[in-house]
Amino acid sequence: MTRDNDGLRWGVVGTGGIAHAFMEGLRAVPSARVVAVGSRDRERAEWFGDTWDIPHRHGDYRDLALDPDVDVVYVATPHPWHHPDTLLMLESGKHVLVEKPMAMNALQVAEMVEAARANDRFLMEGMWTRFLPVHQVARDLVAEGAVGELTGVSADFGINLPYDPDHRLFNADLGGGALLDLGVYPLSLASWYLGEMTVVGATRHLSPDHMVDVRTTMLLRGENGVTATLDCASRTSLPGRAVLSGTAGWIEIERFWAATDLVLHRDGHEPERFHRPFRANGYEYEAEEVARRLAAGERESPRMSWSESRRVAEIMDRVRDMGGLVYSPGTVKAVPLD
Repeated sequence: MTRDNDGLRWGVVGTGGIAHAFMEGLRAVPSARVVAVGSRDRERAEWFGDTWDIPHRHGDYRDLALDPDVDVVYVATPHPWHHPDTLLMLESGKHVLVEKPMAMNALQVAEMVEAARANDRFLMEGMWTRFLPVHQVARDLVAEGAVGELTGVSADFGINLPYDPDHRLFNADLGGGALLDLGVYPLSLASWYLGEMTVVGATRHLSPDHMVDVRTTMLLRGENGVTATLDCASRTSLPGRAVLSGTAGWIEIERFWAATDLVLHRDGHEPERFHRPFRANGYEYEAEEVARRLAAGERESPRMSWSESRRVAEIMDRVRDMGGLVYSPGTVKAVPLD
């Protein structure tokens, strides 16, 4: 798997805020080393390399893809470039962890999965929330029947930003929209518990130019009969809470996308709190999952499988289709409402 005995050798594609967050988490993984960084701007690659003491600095993504000292690459570029950058790395023989959302649409996700399969490479969407210790506690509690039979999932993620058509959250060419950037979190949570999902209904508020959504609310039904009510927003602050409700109680998770705590409410019992702090900032757990799966010779993670990423992307496509707002297959541009 590697050419030395010092663990996985990572490369990082992109030098923005999310790349810095990942680097902070990776510092808490003793077996991981970052040996290369790639940017379209050589000066930014040098700056990032100086910041994190990375020996190889590439001013071109292709140079990083061809770096023989790199085993696995973390793709941290903006949403529209997840697809081409991941394909480049996979086809160059690198394993890939790609930041969420995996791609702009389900067609791109399918192409990325096929490239991983064809090149016998590991691929995983970096939905870091799934790997946080407190979410494993929640999964175990539900499986043990602590809330009885699960009947519903609700979750929301909303921030209040001033409208700026050039900001990535409001610019369709940069993969903007509350659903793609923020809604992927509650959707991924719902998919984890509901399995295959049907979109029962969705409502949206659009940006002033009608190119992206600034708030989307969804009602979904799972194949197991469980329902999910989900909300996301880029111009409205929301509580950021997830609730897993059942026939005998519920689990409440504050700031569920970055949670360290949950509260179990069981009928007839006092609330019970569970605390699972991070070792660093939470990103360390998805990096450890990559290492575990590669050590086992596996090409996907059962906790964030290829089918899970496809399912979430398909749901986002359907929700956008319902309002006539879609990211055209093979492009990074949105098609506006009439």
